[in-house]
Amino acid sequence: MSFHLPIRPRRFAILLPLVFSTACDQPWPEHTADVPVERFGSEHEAWRTLREARAVAPPGGPVLWIGLWELPMGATSFGSDPSLPITLPGKDAPALAGTLYRSDDAVYVVPSSDSPLSLHEGDVVTQRTRLRHDREPTPTRLSLGSLGLRVHSEPGTSRLWLRAWDEDHPARSTFRLPDYYPLDPSWNVPARFDAFREPRPIRIPDVTGGTIELLSLGEVVFRKDDQEFRLVATGRPTGTSMQVMIWDSTAVDETYQGGRYLRVEKPDSGAWTTIDFNRAYNAPCVFTPWSVCGVPPEENHLPIRIEAGEKRPAKSVDRRAGRVGP
Repeated sequence: MSFHLPIRPRRFAILLPLVFSTACDQPWPEHTADVPVERFGSEHEAWRTLREARAVAPPGGPVLWIGLWELPMGATSFGSDPSLPITLPGKDAPALAGTLYRSDDAVYVVPSSDSPLSLHEGDVVTQRTRLRHDREPTPTRLSLGSLGLRVHSEPGTSRLWLRAWDEDHPARSTFRLPDYYPLDPSWNVPARFDAFREPRPIRIPDVTGGTIELLSLGEVVFRKDDQEFRLVATGRPTGTSMQVMIWDSTAVDETYQGGRYLRVEKPDSGAWTTIDFNRAYNAPCVFTPWSVCGVPPEENHLPIRIEAGEKRPAKSVDRRAGRVGP
């Protein structure tokens, strides 16, 4: 699925009424260059190595995902029978492995007779069992041979999906992250965090054509080439870091068309943090069609080129919702 998102003009350097900051009149700090170049490079490579490993680690590694099916209310059967609403590979699944029953936000599984369906911990599922989705504590993981199954949820939406992955996926040993721009410490920039007086929900589109709701904590403000820019940051009020989704004009030709993500340390309101654009990374939907990725909000469309971080893969994925991928 490709995105060609237009650049929308923004009013930069305007303090919104709901933003609270005590640092607006403080001098802007010098560029963040206190880390030796060698250490900066080694820390970046360590981050890349960990990120690459997580991309192929079940259950969250998107490279291993093989299917995503939205769950309607009522009964949905699954197995290798191609006539079923959810069709799994025959090497691991019997013709009918079981049936999922959704009632409001609760999903239960009832295994078929003699089904090899088991919990990830190893116990065979023999009776109706409630499946905790992956935004609940200790989400339930099911196993069928090398396949894993889990109910997926996104914030601020009533939609639920069944996600499947294959722990024997051939790409598990061959996957490599796409190329990235040469490491440049000048893109490791100081930023001020202007927190909202109260966190507020923000709805953003996702790649499935729906929307998800995140909690916006405030804005991170940075300067580049004598211009000031603001980016909406989302996350948990009690968290130590925030997510920032960005779209910039490199998406036209070099980075992913739908934008990229960043993690930013969350300081107190009005305090200083750092945005390391060298760690701008691709969302899961860049590597798999079986994802529900949020798209950067209009407020985070930058009219400059962020020539730092991950580029788009040489081969784009094909979104074919409801079918098992190759």
